[in-house]
Amino acid sequence: MKKALITGITGQDGAYLTKLLIDKDYKVYGAFRRTSDMHLNKLRFLGVDDKVSYVPLELHEFTNIYKTIEEIQPDEIYNLGAQSFVAVSFEIPVYTADVTALGALRVLEAIRKINPQIKFYQASSSEMFGKAQSIPQNEKTYFYPRSPYAASKLFAHWITVNYRESYGIFACSGILFNHESPLRGLEFVTRKITHSVARIKLGIQNDLRIGNLDSKRDWGYAPEYVEAIWLMLQQPEPDDYVISTAETHSVREFMEIAFKNVGIDIEWSGKGIDEKGIDKKSGKTLVIVDPKFFRPAEVDSLLGEYSKAKRKLGWSPKTTFKDLVRIMVE
Repeated sequence: MKKALITGITGQDGAYLTKLLIDKDYKVYGAFRRTSDMHLNKLRFLGVDDKVSYVPLELHEFTNIYKTIEEIQPDEIYNLGAQSFVAVSFEIPVYTADVTALGALRVLEAIRKINPQIKFYQASSSEMFGKAQSIPQNEKTYFYPRSPYAASKLFAHWITVNYRESYGIFACSGILFNHESPLRGLEFVTRKITHSVARIKLGIQNDLRIGNLDSKRDWGYAPEYVEAIWLMLQQPEPDDYVISTAETHSVREFMEIAFKNVGIDIEWSGKGIDEKGIDKKSGKTLVIVDPKFFRPAEVDSLLGEYSKAKRKLGWSPKTTFKDLVRIMVE
């Protein structure tokens, strides 16, 4: 039986990856922080919370990481743990870098010292492309991070490449574009939208306050993306892969489809920060642009090109954008 250690196991990707690995007869170890409560609701929703062996692990403390990996001796490590909120990274940049950037380095260094045969997956991010230098973005596109989060992810990405090339570690980075599901936290714009739309329809929320309506992202379905993560570590040679849908849609489009799924048609009035989304039927203002939700440095548009993953991993997205929004609203 293969053994896998997952950092960030209580998040959306951690939960879906855990289910996938357990279904493949892995023994799964889940890292949790001693200083925080164990939020197992996502794992519980998927029915796998009681099938995981939980181990305390702090990404900002090397001795703890070393001892944990030495004790478990996993076959694979999936480093999904991070300070993962882009907006928050502007408020706590040093902590973000310590956990997100140096955390990956600490895990890689522990692997190097304990057992270089352990396979390692690093959760890279499309946010590393930031102010995109070309469209679409693939594995050869130049990076231009626009937040402390993205800059930290970029360090983790390149140190993964460095340890692969320097020490022969089977280390892969998955440059995953935005991927969503009903397990997304409310801190993320897609879940904020779908959660608010449902509450507005039920009459328990009056309106939705949002930032940049014209920000465009390549959105996919999270359960499909964790399959790609697993596939990377099953290949003959380690490599880095963009995982995306090759489609881009705006926050405005996402919102319009979400409202349409509950029988509300939105029309727009005004421009810029004065723009509002109005229910065509009732005339009620349901969407309000709020400047406090804008980032200090915006990422305007991201569009991934996943042909390498299709060619080498045999992976392609299956869920359409409209179906993704519907799944999240329902």
